[in-house]
Amino acid sequence: MKPNFRNVIILGVALIPLALIIAAVPQNQIKPFKLTAEQMVQMVNQKEHFYSADAVADMLVQKDPSLQLIDVRSPSDFEKYSLPGAINIPLADLLSEQYEGVLNQDVKVNVFYSNGTLQANEAWMITRQLGYLNNFVLEGGLNYWFETIMNPAEPKSTSPDEEFAKYDFRKGAGQALGGGGGLSTESSAKPMAPQAPKTMITPKKKKAAGGC
Repeated sequence: MKPNFRNVIILGVALIPLALIIAAVPQNQIKPFKLTAEQMVQMVNQKEHFYSADAVADMLVQKDPSLQLIDVRSPSDFEKYSLPGAINIPLADLLSEQYEGVLNQDVKVNVFYSNGTLQANEAWMITRQLGYLNNFVLEGGLNYWFETIMNPAEPKSTSPDEEFAKYDFRKGAGQALGGGGGLSTESSAKPMAPQAPKTMITPKKKKAAGGC
């Protein structure tokens, strides 16, 4: 089956900044795990790296301990608003050794998110190229999260029962997670929902050479 042309364009745009970041990784780290363009397009087409907003909302409401949300936006954006329990690993710092233990493990399911999906997709591509398999992306990002979970639109009276069931779930989940709010763009979104608790990662201190 031929790759979806729209996904190929999206992939091409995402690979430009990805190439700049990957260039900083030592070659012997990425060579054994590097995916071909065809493999990457296939994964994008199949959307196997996405977690839906509904799935993440359900895991948050259920307080699923296996979920680890990773906000790849800037620290300033993270401080303005983040999803409950999320940690902040800015995209620019993704290759820092201090985060390897978080990104390369099989205990928790890491779900990257940004305002849209561009930065989160870049984070997924980088970690996938490094051979880290337990990382995913919040489908639609925070923009879609606010549209569907925090401010779901009520179905028309003629909608099927499934749509009403989905609406009831989203409305309940949104209320449980703080309710209301909105974001606009990948780079300049200004959330209006109540702030979630912040969890920052503290860099590991390296031991000084010599001494006891």
